[in-house]
Amino acid sequence: MNKNKNAEGLSRFLYDYLPIIVFFVCYKLSVVYDKLLFATLAMLFTTFIAILTSYILTRKIPKVATFSACILGFFCGLTIFFDDEYYIKIKPTIINLIFAGILFYGNYIQKPMLKYLLGEQIKMNFKNWQILSFRWACFFCFLAILNEIIWRNFATDFWVQFKVFGMMTISMMFTLSQVPFIIKAQKV
Repeated sequence: MNKNKNAEGLSRFLYDYLPIIVFFVCYKLSVVYDKLLFATLAMLFTTFIAILTSYILTRKIPKVATFSACILGFFCGLTIFFDDEYYIKIKPTIINLIFAGILFYGNYIQKPMLKYLLGEQIKMNFKNWQILSFRWACFFCFLAILNEIIWRNFATDFWVQFKVFGMMTISMMFTLSQVPFIIKAQKV
């Protein structure tokens, strides 16, 4: 059992963090003309390798990571085809809006989607799942808007740093801000 937990932890690190680390390192150290495209291709390759490795380690395909990889592949393809970094810069906006839309829709049809993702790890009643799903949906909208503001008003170098460090930090802070609610909701 412990070996399986270790495999899942390593797998999660590989598809959650390794691609963004590779993206940043490739962007910062690249000497090619189009650093953003090179870094994006490296991130795409790393994501697919991470998903494959995850499958080998756990015999499960991570759904959210696979969905994100497909979106990344699509926007990377558009960036290459049109030779325009616009497409890769709007990818975080689109992904965040899709996640927000899924969560809002789930609440609308009375099926909070976070429960299906986290229900085995967190035990809460239906109302609290709806509240948590709504909060995350609003947060994803916030990230989408923030990404649009940053990429439209700042240089690509700044946007890359924001994408890697800003979004990750803001997401961690938001996640931590939800812990007291989750702890309280589990006691009810």
